[in-house]
Amino acid sequence: MKRMVFALDLADDPAVIAEYEAWHREGRIWPAIVLSLKNSGLTNLEIYRTGNRLCLIMEAPDDFSLESKAKSDASNPEVQAWERLMWKFQRALPWAAPGEKWVRMRRIY
Repeated sequence: MKRMVFALDLADDPAVIAEYEAWHREGRIWPAIVLSLKNSGLTNLEIYRTGNRLCLIMEAPDDFSLESKAKSDASNPEVQAWERLMWKFQRALPWAAPGEKWVRMRRIY
């Protein structure tokens, strides 16, 4: 089993943050997104927030591939529509590569 942790910012605006959180309440996430996560092999996914910083924790079997998931997501119109919607609230970290949203964190302890 592997655990991957990522970071991303939201717009620093309480109304934007509240709307982003509302989209992530049970029953609001589009079924196609939940299915995509499940079909990718992820066994657990959690998002935490402090201020406008998000932390995403994903757990998956050792053979899980981020590259395969990205390829599958890129060919799924519903996932792409969800990503465009979420990008209205999200902001890339200053050190993110061009086009990178969630930046993988490196475990230091």
